[in-house]
Amino acid sequence: MSERQVFTVTQLSQYLKNLFWKDNHLQNLWVSGEISNYKCHSPSGHIYFTLKDEQSVLRSVFFRSKNISLKFVPAEGMKVIARGSISLYERSGYYQLYVEELEPEGLGALFLAYEQLKDKLVKQGLFDERYKKPLPRIPQKIGLITSPSGAAVRDFLTTLQRRFPCVQVLLYPVAVQGREAPQQICCALKELDCLGDLDVIVITRGGGSLEELWCFNDEEVARAIFAMCTPVVSAIGHETDYTIADFVADRRASTPTAAAELIAPEKGELLRYLHMQEQLMGSILLNSLQKKRSRMEFFVSAAALRHPREKINLGNQRVDELWPRLKRATAYTVQLKKRSLESHTERLDALSPLKVLERGYTLVFDREDRPLKSVGSLLEGQEIRVSFYDGDAYCNVHKVSRKEEDIPCRQKN
Repeated sequence: MSERQVFTVTQLSQYLKNLFWKDNHLQNLWVSGEISNYKCHSPSGHIYFTLKDEQSVLRSVFFRSKNISLKFVPAEGMKVIARGSISLYERSGYYQLYVEELEPEGLGALFLAYEQLKDKLVKQGLFDERYKKPLPRIPQKIGLITSPSGAAVRDFLTTLQRRFPCVQVLLYPVAVQGREAPQQICCALKELDCLGDLDVIVITRGGGSLEELWCFNDEEVARAIFAMCTPVVSAIGHETDYTIADFVADRRASTPTAAAELIAPEKGELLRYLHMQEQLMGSILLNSLQKKRSRMEFFVSAAALRHPREKINLGNQRVDELWPRLKRATAYTVQLKKRSLESHTERLDALSPLKVLERGYTLVFDREDRPLKSVGSLLEGQEIRVSFYDGDAYCNVHKVSRKEEDIPCRQKN
């Protein structure tokens, strides 16, 4: 008879735990289910819950180091998809799922894509306020991109007709959900922007689920809105619905009705404003006319205007009084300038080279009219020009005599 092998409870638990870890199917797997017995422990921050379906339950733990980046708050009864690994918790003897990642079932992929695209466009500056274009105060022509059969178009047009009926609306029908919707919306934006005569463009549709509104979270739609020259107002879904298009648009309205109220002024309010401006302009014009009338009456009553000939005669008399003084001042100034000119002329004449020549000095030049300053510059037989104060003499050098005999003589070649 073989000897029995007896395990302690701890040994058996460790053996089973090793079996879990060695099975690759139980590592990094995805499990879907409904949250039950949800508890978030404080202050540790660890989350404990049970995943269940119609027939089974699975204990799960989501440690704080993993759930700190969770983008939503789990709740009792929420259907989720969890990624993690199966292992045995030795203390209780239960196997459980150690969760690494958690997302809502059905919404998880869309929600993750939404967050990733939003973060990407934020970093690229597509949501920055400095790129937002102002809306016109009184629009004359509005472009409307929406489904022609939805309630959104009726709400928008009804509100617009009530508030400001004189505005024109150009409807561009598109699909507002489904696979074809993003491409149609992009085409509508580009074509309406190319018209060049629209004051503002509105993109709108009624409420819906995240999947139904997903075409407004498309990257191509976001970039088409950002590239628009015409201001764009986004009015998608209900007040709590936010799409990528809302963040990129120049203005967001919570509903189609709110979009119409945002764009168009209320007719009665506008008429009251115009009446106030009319009264203000009338008051300003009346005050201006009164000031000009007072100024005219002042000039009419002035003595100079009542007796203009007397003013002219006084001026002529004043000219006659000042004329002799002007003549004396002019003559005195001319005399001073004449004396100054004579003084400068005498000084220049004294410094003139001609005065030196008159005293018996001469200037000597070679054939190129270069002045010769020294006898060392002469050659026997050289042609030179001697300038006197009253004329020139052209000579040949017969002999060169130097004062210092030790300086060698230059011979003619």
